[in-house]
Amino acid sequence: MTVTNSKAKAMGAFLKSRRERLSPEDAGLEFASGQRKTPGLRREEVSLLAGVSVTYYTWLEQGRDLTPSKDVVDSIAQALRLSPAEKSHLYQLWNPHAFETPFAGPAVVDPHMQKIIDQLTYPSHITNERSEVLAWNKAAQETFTDFASIPVQDRYFMRLLFEDTEMRNRIVNIEEFSRYSVGVFRTYYDKHRDDPWFETAVEHLTQNSPEFDRLWGQYDVQLKKVNRIVLQPPGTHQPVAYDIHSLVNLSDRPDIHICIYTPATEDPGSDR
Repeated sequence: MTVTNSKAKAMGAFLKSRRERLSPEDAGLEFASGQRKTPGLRREEVSLLAGVSVTYYTWLEQGRDLTPSKDVVDSIAQALRLSPAEKSHLYQLWNPHAFETPFAGPAVVDPHMQKIIDQLTYPSHITNERSEVLAWNKAAQETFTDFASIPVQDRYFMRLLFEDTEMRNRIVNIEEFSRYSVGVFRTYYDKHRDDPWFETAVEHLTQNSPEFDRLWGQYDVQLKKVNRIVLQPPGTHQPVAYDIHSLVNLSDRPDIHICIYTPATEDPGSDR
């Protein structure tokens, strides 16, 4: 089975972004001094490091329908010094056994899930891979924003993160949290390349938020993990650091996540 066209294009764009970000020095290459016209590594240098032909690697970056072996993908990942999250993303784009599945469409939250988060003292909400806020508890509404007052078609966490001024002002570590959130959203964007909603959402955000446009252009990817956010809602005297735990709803919609915010037990600036 060859890489599907949409995944091949996403994989090519991802490889190109990683190549242009990696310097020859970081890749362990020695080259003559002087100005380089190409940002990062040249394709020839990646092919040399990965042990594949320049033509074949070029075709991969161009998004052609090829069938690279796992060994080839492993070699390219090593040549580009990919992080664990980046490797995982590359394998997801390459995996010849992963079929393209359309987005599941509008989600209806299980009433039992709503009851569960309603019983939690700490902020909690339920989202899908589009970042649509499907449900929330009282603490989340008081901490972030009045979700209930936002029209359903605008109630997406990514949009609120960059367009809701009140919500942005409540997030003390807004730059760090925004970078992480865009990285996670990028993985879903590449995963659902056949879903026009993602393309429309990205076009909207890049046109309306210079901050999102800057972060999106960096092509960083992130896997969902326990992440730190520092919040200070109006009327509070001290910011509170929370660790965000994302749990998958294992009923019938694996794309739905329950996000629970628990107070951090250590200083947010310390190593975890």
